[in-house]
Amino acid sequence: MKKDFFKYQAQTSPHPLAIEISSAKDSYIYDTSGKEYLDFVAGVSANSLGHNHNKVTEAIKNQLDSYAHVMVYGEFIQQPQVELCKLLAENSPTKLNSVYITNSGTEATEGALKLAKRVTNRFEIIAAKSSYHGNTMGSMSVSGVEKQNSAFRPLIPGSKFIEYNNENDINKITHKTAAVILETIQGGAGFIEPKNDYLLKVKKRCKEVGALLILDEIQTGIGRTGTFWGFENYNVIPDIIITGKGLGGGMPIGAFIASSENMSLLKDNPKLGHISTFAGHPVIAAAAVATVKEIMKSNYIKESLRKEALIRKHLKHPTIKEIRGKGLMLAAILESSELTAKVVLDCLDKGLILFFLLFEDKAVRITPPLTISDEEIKKGCQILLSAIKRATK
Repeated sequence: MKKDFFKYQAQTSPHPLAIEISSAKDSYIYDTSGKEYLDFVAGVSANSLGHNHNKVTEAIKNQLDSYAHVMVYGEFIQQPQVELCKLLAENSPTKLNSVYITNSGTEATEGALKLAKRVTNRFEIIAAKSSYHGNTMGSMSVSGVEKQNSAFRPLIPGSKFIEYNNENDINKITHKTAAVILETIQGGAGFIEPKNDYLLKVKKRCKEVGALLILDEIQTGIGRTGTFWGFENYNVIPDIIITGKGLGGGMPIGAFIASSENMSLLKDNPKLGHISTFAGHPVIAAAAVATVKEIMKSNYIKESLRKEALIRKHLKHPTIKEIRGKGLMLAAILESSELTAKVVLDCLDKGLILFFLLFEDKAVRITPPLTISDEEIKKGCQILLSAIKRATK
């Protein structure tokens, strides 16, 4: 299988981890030799409830027994779609009551950008330097790392970039601005949190000039940071929410959420202002409903903060310069990128899956399932510390 993987499947990096997967359950992934790996990454924050959760699997099977794809999104009334939209609206600020389900996070970004332009009749989008919102052309246009974008230019015009947490840059938001799009916590840049009410100040400026605030909750949302939406930690309410990753419990999905008044603009002048064949796929939507219900009825959201404290308690070493992030969205910042690479690969060899961040090469990603146990946290931290000690002898 490995030979065919390298021969036939397009690669996204020069050196993929290339574990041959056999199965996965709860916090563990198993390769074809039977080796088990404790998963501290959760499919890059996607497997909120771990692997092969019984409620998610049951929802998928039950929906398959009824029907799969039946019609382009938004034309037929399908129970999984309606229930998911209602769940998300009920767990969002009151005015954010209309949900457009998409196939992925980057598609949710595209839809949110289109909606902002439609609402404001403006085209300038302001985003943050070192941001990441996806890999389609519109999303890349508002992602602020040139080394990722330069090979694919020209991108969509009209984007400007400000420095995250720099209050002086807020004045660059003007009456020409359709929207400001920000990650609630900057992900690829190193899990950087907003400081000094930064997001609240951006929202105030947006309101002054008639621009919309789009918050990218693709990683921070669905309970990972101690609240259902990450922005709830920072006392701000956006005009549009983008979500994805953890929403599907391991299945591919995204969504953007806005007021029904604003969202209605996409259905006329022109008709089909935003359309997708497989968005809101009923099988995927059923998995998302099961995921959200399980998270909401459990104690996983509050527990993510306690588990954060446990990780911070057990991950102490002179070469760990800081641990950034919130809840179970954490990044251990080591002394150098070389050390980080050695540690991540050594941990993989010892049965612990960690990963890197896009733009902060000294960071070790720690985003386990919300369901991870205290014992598994302690075990993973011990493997990580042992790898650091071996690499710094």
